[in-house]
Amino acid sequence: MAIPAKKLQQHPENPNLKAKIASEVKFVPLLVTLVIGAIIWFIHPPHGLSVQAWHLLAIFVATIVGLIIKPLPMGSVAILALTATVITQTLTIEQSLSGFQNTTIWLIVIAFFISRGFIKTGLGTRVAYMFVKKFGKKTLGLSYSLIASDLILSPAMPSNTARAGGILLPIIRSLSEAYGSKVGDGTERKVGAFLTKVAFQGDMITSAMFLTAMAANPLAAQIAGDITGKHITWMGWATAAIVPGLVSLILIPYVIYKLYPPEIKETPAASQMADKKLKEMGPLKKEEYYMIGVFLLILSLWIFGTNLNINATTTAFIGLGALLVTQVLTWSDIKKEEGAWDTLIWFSVLVMMASFLNELGLIPWFSHTMQGAVSGKSWTLTLIILGIVYFYSHYFFASNTAHVSAMYSAFLAVLVAAGAPPLVSALLLGVFSNLFGCLTHYSCGPAPVFFGSGYVTQNKWWSLGFVISIIHIIVWLGIGGAWWKVLGLW
Repeated sequence: MAIPAKKLQQHPENPNLKAKIASEVKFVPLLVTLVIGAIIWFIHPPHGLSVQAWHLLAIFVATIVGLIIKPLPMGSVAILALTATVITQTLTIEQSLSGFQNTTIWLIVIAFFISRGFIKTGLGTRVAYMFVKKFGKKTLGLSYSLIASDLILSPAMPSNTARAGGILLPIIRSLSEAYGSKVGDGTERKVGAFLTKVAFQGDMITSAMFLTAMAANPLAAQIAGDITGKHITWMGWATAAIVPGLVSLILIPYVIYKLYPPEIKETPAASQMADKKLKEMGPLKKEEYYMIGVFLLILSLWIFGTNLNINATTTAFIGLGALLVTQVLTWSDIKKEEGAWDTLIWFSVLVMMASFLNELGLIPWFSHTMQGAVSGKSWTLTLIILGIVYFYSHYFFASNTAHVSAMYSAFLAVLVAAGAPPLVSALLLGVFSNLFGCLTHYSCGPAPVFFGSGYVTQNKWWSLGFVISIIHIIVWLGIGGAWWKVLGLW
């Protein structure tokens, strides 16, 4: 229902309300989105492809364009896309709503709720300060302590923005300013710039290491299952990523330390500050003990639950139920978790469309069409070339989710058609869907948060990001490929 102008004027406590409401819709980008969808819609489908599949592709492409240029918030774009599939009779209402029944989607949504427990109880901050106290006497050790905190929290916190920006960044700011490293007075390089860059790059790696560490990972896993028929489990993803992930986590801070060294190399006060903060927090609270117990429970079930016929989503429900019963979280907390409900909407719609594009034959058609283009080339060469193209195409994206939605299924289909092992292809593109966030200051949710702190210039952000991208590709194709051979994935 529209809000009358008179009502808007009666809210002196929020004079910007009218402006905020008006600014949510950007009409020029919206028109561009609709025009692109309409152009594709009215093109005659290629031979071998049904009109229904082509029309769904038109809606899907328009949705991806909308996610990139953002005429509306992501959830709003998804709702419009769902509506379009129904009113154009491309899909039935039952088919269009089928994405909301997807168990993988509910896994990531509930993981958002569980991650709120770490923030609300203060346990996430306590973990970070404990690592800083133990390893923070030198600047390099301090950077590793921040990454270790991120790694510990990442399996149960799918919002890497909340994990790094909400927990780690405030600590980095406090530590930096304690050493006289502030923004705008020429002291950024003392320690603040180094810690900011390391924590951000570490977050990209930890996001790649677990299925539940970044919101778009389950989307990639879902698409992979639809295309290859092989289901990527929580434990399967973690096992495949653990070795190259740990290598990257060890290498990247050291590389940044050499290429972009802090002026201050010794940071004994950081350990002292962390000790002081921990004393101010006092002993572990009852809610924190509950949170630790639930975290260990869900982690154990994610690892061993398949032996008990308990899948990952059921485990997430068990964990959420335990947090509600122990009152670590209240229903009011659940209702306020906007990121989770937002994810439920856009994720469900994207998964639904991706599934029906496969079911209606578009993905098999594309795979068959591309098979001729890659014939004569070895699958290893095709995997390397397409992996690198997929990685660096992220310069054109400001969202991991938009990139995965737009390109993951097409690239995976081509790799499978070229004879590449399906699981290796799916996992490589899946981890690259996180690691390519290293490139720019707009690459993903945490990027503008960390860049916006002002410690690192744009030129340095991009140049370091490019060097780090090369290291990632070498580590994950080389060491990762060898590890996956040991695991029998190819």
